[in-house]
Amino acid sequence: MAYKITDECISCGACEPECPNQAISEGEKIYVIDPNRCTECTGAYDASKCKEVCPVDACVPDDAHKETKEQLQAKYKKLHP
Repeated sequence: MAYKITDECISCGACEPECPNQAISEGEKIYVIDPNRCTECTGAYDASKCKEVCPVDACVPDDAHKETKEQLQAKYKKLHP
């Protein structure tokens, strides 16, 4: 499933450069993740980088965008032909 950024985000920007899919951008008040580009870093890393670098644990799985590892891998391959 894609990740999302919660309201606990302090807009530090640590997550944005870590995303291999350019899924993270600065929103109006907090950073946001585009679920159409988020692959949980499947295809690039063993774990979600945004979650690893977030100092306030604001990057969490988004239950509204559930996907299998196979679907995430296919999405990554489509984003990185």
